[in-house]
Amino acid sequence: MFLNRRTPELPTPEQALRGRPVPEFTVPSRHTVLGNPLVGPYPEGLEVADFALGCFWGAERKFWQTEGVWTTLVGYQGGYTENPTYDEACSGLTGHTEAVRVVFDPAVVTYEELLKLFWESHNPTQGFRQGNDVGTQYRSAVYTHSPAQAAAADASREAYQKVLTASGHKEITTEILPAEGRPFWPAEAYHQQYLDKNPGGYCGIGGTGVSCPIGVAPAEG
Repeated sequence: MFLNRRTPELPTPEQALRGRPVPEFTVPSRHTVLGNPLVGPYPEGLEVADFALGCFWGAERKFWQTEGVWTTLVGYQGGYTENPTYDEACSGLTGHTEAVRVVFDPAVVTYEELLKLFWESHNPTQGFRQGNDVGTQYRSAVYTHSPAQAAAADASREAYQKVLTASGHKEITTEILPAEGRPFWPAEAYHQQYLDKNPGGYCGIGGTGVSCPIGVAPAEG
């Protein structure tokens, strides 16, 4: 990343790495903090949300600390390569972004509240970067699992853009797309709950300081 300063570009399907039919690694069975299984099927009544907001280490911690979240796991999504590895995703040749899968109880925390956390936990105006992390794998994204999620995500983007613009920020670059056709590929074991295993580890997550006027409370001002 630091040796190659050209502007990051997403690969085309033809340019992307092919990947493999089965993963090169196994995913841990349970969440180190929440104690619940990482990979589904999940209990009835729970819902799934997928968010990308920069380096997935700090992003995942934001969500597992939220009441009503049943489990979280990190992985790669939005690109073309099947069962990618971390090195492949970081090469920029898979098309994937670093994502967090959030499994939550909608009776305790709503999808809109998760969207509020998503928007406020990063800077969604930076394109292929978050802070000092540069590359297509750091782009902001929401991959929706239902028409209701898609409508909520679109409405939240519109609402947040208004307050960002009023605060002098640029246009939101977050992609909001259906999760269908964009598989979530779990990341290697050492990435799962990384900041629980390494409390002093790197966390590149940081927001704009602008409150998002959705979810639990309206923006002030």
